[in-house]
Amino acid sequence: MPETISPARLSDIPSFKNEWAVLLECVSPVRDPQRLSELLRLADGARLLLLAEEHGMIGLLSASLRDVGESSTSSGIRQTLLERQRAQNFLTLRLTAELLRLLELFAAKDIGALVVKGPVLAVQAYGDPAMRSYGDLDLLVRQRDIRCATESLIASGYQAAVSLSAIDAGKIPGQYLFSKPDSKLLVELHNELTLRYFPRPLPIEDFFARQIRVRLDAYEAPALAVEDELVLICIHGAKHFWERLTWIADVAALVSRQTSINWERAAASAREVGAEHLLNTGLRLAADVLRAPLPLKVATLVRKDVVAAKLVARILRWLPAAGYAPPGLFERAAFRLRMRGGLLAAPAYLLRLSFSPTEEDWQTGGKISHNRWLDALRRPLRLARKYGRTDKN
Repeated sequence: MPETISPARLSDIPSFKNEWAVLLECVSPVRDPQRLSELLRLADGARLLLLAEEHGMIGLLSASLRDVGESSTSSGIRQTLLERQRAQNFLTLRLTAELLRLLELFAAKDIGALVVKGPVLAVQAYGDPAMRSYGDLDLLVRQRDIRCATESLIASGYQAAVSLSAIDAGKIPGQYLFSKPDSKLLVELHNELTLRYFPRPLPIEDFFARQIRVRLDAYEAPALAVEDELVLICIHGAKHFWERLTWIADVAALVSRQTSINWERAAASAREVGAEHLLNTGLRLAADVLRAPLPLKVATLVRKDVVAAKLVARILRWLPAAGYAPPGLFERAAFRLRMRGGLLAAPAYLLRLSFSPTEEDWQTGGKISHNRWLDALRRPLRLARKYGRTDKN
């Protein structure tokens, strides 16, 4: 068995330089097996495993190492990878089966739902639902259907993190989270109100109108159009400061595999929600970090985006640490400002994010606050306590 290393060690980014180079080559949609073999000679197996796991890249690492042959890695590393990939495969089967059951449950209640990320993105980007690591199921559901969906999930054995009384009180969480403690299943429902990191309100009816079907086993799951999914995962990556390679790998794999992307439609989808810079940031990261090929016209437009270039420069400073060397409070605020761009739009966006309370602000000890102003004031104070300790500015 390989040596066990604490994930906290990832905060020492330079010490993982060789392993980071290997992981980037493994994840690239245009990886070079010969270069990968050369890089593996300089890498430590235990460190590589830790790095891949924390970045959610076990599936791609396992597939890449199979391509270069067994002599490139130790038997202990291969065995550990095999065990972790097997566990991921079993989890994927369970989650996919549960997803199909939930879609049938919602259809019976006439609740419209679209699958986002998870197994659908894995199929679209990698051609294999088990290639991408995910531990929950994400569905897009209209806000008007949230109460019915919550009742249905509770009746199906789930526990709701957001109670029916909170829904009736008009409280909007970061997501509607449901769990089954006995099976460790997690489901998140999102809608036009919870996706607050979209600079402008999500045009949910347009997303439903453009939906496509993605085959999962013998079932065709309702999903976002590829162009809308691309915009969504770029905004999701920016929401999390692109701290993990898995989000960049998704963008790189999606644009590499889906060769019929309508780039004008993707740009229009981003403009609808004021996310042009966020789309360009995701595309530039995919191209610069993982060598994802972009059409010449798209690549030219992406490189002209000065805001995206500045965001990418910041992201590359903390990316290898997989969240263990996070940006501090003021750096986070500066990043949020740049996400939106524009002299007036940027501060308005930051203020909205800073004063829009989530369940952490209006739900404490099982009790629901009914003072919206107090909830809004709690949020920036809570964020300051949470992230201020890591601030180095």
